[in-house]
Amino acid sequence: MADLAGANGQRTEFKVVGRRNLPGKLSYNLATGKARFGMDATAPDMLFAKFLRSPYANAVVESVDTTKAKALPGVVEVLKWDDPAMKSLVVDGGLFSSGPSPFLDNIADQEDAEVAVIVVAESEDVCDEALKLLDVKWDVKPHVVDPRDGARPDAPVVRTPPGGKGNTATTEKIDGDVEAGFKQADQIIEFDFMLPAYASHIPNPSGSMAYWYDDQWASEGQDLMIEGAAQGGDQLAILYKTPLDKVHQVTLYQGGKYCDWGLRKSQLVTPLLAKLTGRPVRCVNKRENMYDFDINQIYFHIKVGFKNDGLITAVRLDSVADNGTRTSSPFGTTSDMGYGPWYTTRCENIHQSMVTVSTNRGQMYTSSQHCPFGWDTMTVAEQLVAEKLGMDVIDVATRNLHGPESQQDPAPVPSYLACIEAGKKLMQWRPHKAGEGKLPDGRLHGAAFRYQMCPRHSFSDYTATVYLHAGKIFMPTQGACTGMFATDAMAMVVAEELGAKWEDVVIQHDMKAPFQPVGGGSDGTTAAAWVIKEAAAKLKGLILEEAAPRLKAKVEDLDTKDSAVYLKSDPSKTVPFDQLRAPSTGNIQSYLSATANGRPPTALWAVGMGKMLDTMNVQFVEVAVDAETGAVEVLRHVVAADTGKVLRPTSLEGQIQQTMMFSSGCQLSEELLWDKASGVHLNNNMFEYKKPTILDIGPTDIDLLETRAGNAAYGGNGISHSLANTHILICAIQNAIGAWVDPPATPDRVLKALGKA
Repeated sequence: MADLAGANGQRTEFKVVGRRNLPGKLSYNLATGKARFGMDATAPDMLFAKFLRSPYANAVVESVDTTKAKALPGVVEVLKWDDPAMKSLVVDGGLFSSGPSPFLDNIADQEDAEVAVIVVAESEDVCDEALKLLDVKWDVKPHVVDPRDGARPDAPVVRTPPGGKGNTATTEKIDGDVEAGFKQADQIIEFDFMLPAYASHIPNPSGSMAYWYDDQWASEGQDLMIEGAAQGGDQLAILYKTPLDKVHQVTLYQGGKYCDWGLRKSQLVTPLLAKLTGRPVRCVNKRENMYDFDINQIYFHIKVGFKNDGLITAVRLDSVADNGTRTSSPFGTTSDMGYGPWYTTRCENIHQSMVTVSTNRGQMYTSSQHCPFGWDTMTVAEQLVAEKLGMDVIDVATRNLHGPESQQDPAPVPSYLACIEAGKKLMQWRPHKAGEGKLPDGRLHGAAFRYQMCPRHSFSDYTATVYLHAGKIFMPTQGACTGMFATDAMAMVVAEELGAKWEDVVIQHDMKAPFQPVGGGSDGTTAAAWVIKEAAAKLKGLILEEAAPRLKAKVEDLDTKDSAVYLKSDPSKTVPFDQLRAPSTGNIQSYLSATANGRPPTALWAVGMGKMLDTMNVQFVEVAVDAETGAVEVLRHVVAADTGKVLRPTSLEGQIQQTMMFSSGCQLSEELLWDKASGVHLNNNMFEYKKPTILDIGPTDIDLLETRAGNAAYGGNGISHSLANTHILICAIQNAIGAWVDPPATPDRVLKALGKA
């Protein structure tokens, strides 16, 4: 068991942690519609605000005449980018840029970008009318909406990256001797591989409502109340030069996607507008404004050398990647080059070269469904090698996977072998050659396999407090973040450590609480849980000390269960938590409080970035392809994953289902499209951007292994990020029809691959 450094890390009996169907503390609000998002926020006498949005993919606003707009009845304020009030709003990195920059400027580097002007009025309709009355002088410039076009020497330069030339910058990473590796190979294959431009659309548009008020209990200066900028208190305090204790937030829910930490301008501008107008102001995006990058499009050309036994000896990856608009995150592009899939293999000869191209398509706010998305270069390569050699793809993967300690380690990885055994059994794995599988109904059958290491966080510090008051255990926390509900898992750990009843643990939502159990899905959950476990263990010690005099016993003779302290030698002798009195006051209402700060032991993944391995996961998929219509049906997904230790099965399985939906969407139906001539986004709506529904993803069979080998709470680790993929379904389709289809594999593309369209 890996959790050797923490309190009770090797606990063997669990009464709360790992329990199924334990009612969630937050789920009810979402299921019943009680949850409030930023777009739901209202206040009496509220004004509305809207940005001018660019109709052009690449343009500069040279001037704006606001006379007619200001004269429109109901218009309260019209602000331009060069007005003193707007110029005072400077972003100092972390939000939209890597350095100080204006919050709003006159440059639009994608269609629909907020640019130059914001209107405040009595209604949204008046805002829309006022925006139409603006007399805008545009300098329309050439645009790029295909990274391959932008990389050409004769392409119009839309934005030169630091250290680059034209629209491009090149990043190289070379390990070993690739040419020598190819000389060692018995065979060499080359193939092209494309990641689609993909949005994973946020269904709850970002926005906020803010107002300033005089707090009778506060220090000099007005306090800010804002809804809709969840987890953005620190940023708002900096942006508005306001003490953090005077920034108040009540909206927990963001409705975001994995790791999308980027606050939109609509979430940040309302305090300025409320200050100028003296009234509450609401600014929210429309759904059409929320189609940001979840995957940057990347075109790979890959060359792989391998032995006749399947051992890969050299890999050369040359790629052209969409770097997006200004201030896009490097997640999904160059940052992925440091811990790609090939470092989990014995192959030490790897040459990566990525040309990132500035375009006018969209922005990657943070890491989103971060995998990394270059991972499936290996998934595809191993399938091609297996096909070439007539081998089972699992045998090829196993032949190439290095051992736990290093790329030179020949030992097997126990977690991987356990996952393979469980996955094969669950899948009833019976591989066949491409194009040779047929179902009783005549459709073509295909199956595919991939593995991943289980990344998880160990680099974030957490500060967690728990306290006992009037018989209840309180856990102050900032709560939900980016669609992740780690707080329920945290509360379960608290209940476990304190021997408390589940119903006696109170999640106390407080946007100023230091505890923010985030970090990216289940991997962040396990790291934060390690710290909350330490705090709960400290509190238990205090509780036992308080109860010892009452039970006339030593602390070591006591334990807790069912929200009571009991005597180990005579469990009938108890002191319920709600009867504990602080000896200093004798007051039942007194608090007992404990705080822990820190992080779990460093994850092996974070040390080796693939070159050392412990917990792993595998995924299988089956598809049926109709050769007459091109329709693809996902028959089922199978996941066998080493979770280390499951904290909350409901949350974990929900995240796995979500990654299956992500994978199905980007491989079968979802794709961002632009008109090359105008640069206009063509399908930023929920009719033409084809998100899958729960009926489209196929059933998911899950086997969660618990080796306790992770670095975090009770030896736990995360898996959900690593299951997100872009090509396992594409591999299964290839196995069915014997031809490759670039995602999304829509019926017309499948028919084309079959030579029927």
